[in-house]
Amino acid sequence: MAKYPIFLELTGKRVALIGGGAVAVRKACSLLAAGARLVVVAEQIDDVLTNLCASSSAELIRSKYSKDYLSKAVLVIAATNDHQLNEQIYKDCQNLEILCNIVDQPELCDFYVPAVVNRGDLQIAIGTEGDCPAYAGHIRKKLEQIFTEKHGKFLAELVAIRDRIIKDVPNEADRKILLGELVDDESFDYFVKNGPIAWRKKADETINLHTIKTR
Repeated sequence: MAKYPIFLELTGKRVALIGGGAVAVRKACSLLAAGARLVVVAEQIDDVLTNLCASSSAELIRSKYSKDYLSKAVLVIAATNDHQLNEQIYKDCQNLEILCNIVDQPELCDFYVPAVVNRGDLQIAIGTEGDCPAYAGHIRKKLEQIFTEKHGKFLAELVAIRDRIIKDVPNEADRKILLGELVDDESFDYFVKNGPIAWRKKADETINLHTIKTR
């Protein structure tokens, strides 16, 4: 059955990460970058993860797993090599109605973490229903060659110009036409070739011309 893809706002929200190894380090980095209020629970914890928690807002709990540590969490990610423990964590999450991801065990997951291309605020997520993360990673590498940092900078310019269009162009259909012109490949190519200042000027001219025509 098809999954429902979403981007979650985790800023300030409690996320429990069970496990203290190399995989947990990678998960912790991503969760902290997303602004999560991270709680790491493990008996043995990688030095890198210890230092990461010490230099961030993450709470580090050196302890055996307990269901109590899941309290008020919106997400739980388990990165342990103990299958029995993983099953217990998943069962606890189901009872508490908390979304859970057991790393590398798709049958014990309410959600899958996609491979992601990050270019500023531009994020492209690739998922395989948890069946083959390696292929998702392969596609990510290909997309990273297509979508560069320039795409992220272009998006930042589009956000600013979109705010102006919403403010100055009252008709919704006109807004859609303008944004359609400004986000297309020709507009991006102009941005890359001429730079942001020239692009802003051209965008302003496009908006002004469209405004005159629709008066």
